[in-house]
Amino acid sequence: MAKRKPASGSARKPRPALTPEARENQLIAKAYDLVEQRLEDGTATSQETTHFLKLGSSRARLEQEKLRRETEVLVAKREAYESSKRIEELYAGALKAMRTYNGFDDEEL
Repeated sequence: MAKRKPASGSARKPRPALTPEARENQLIAKAYDLVEQRLEDGTATSQETTHFLKLGSSRARLEQEKLRRETEVLVAKREAYESSKRIEELYAGALKAMRTYNGFDDEEL
């Protein structure tokens, strides 16, 4: 069964956001839609036009790429840190097992 399209002029209201982040995203989307309409109508302010011109510049793209790469580096550093902690735990467990096999209790050390 095909979905019905809403009658022209009666836009359906989207369901309310469940989280503050989702609400923020809804408002951002509405703001972008409004500015897009203003740009099409020729009524956009100079600030709105300049904002989108800056977003489209090669410098902005390079800055976005730089941020993505910095994020990747931070994620890799976090993973390396967590991995080193895990290795330390494994070494500690191995040393404890060797001490036990040699007849030492934890209390003797």
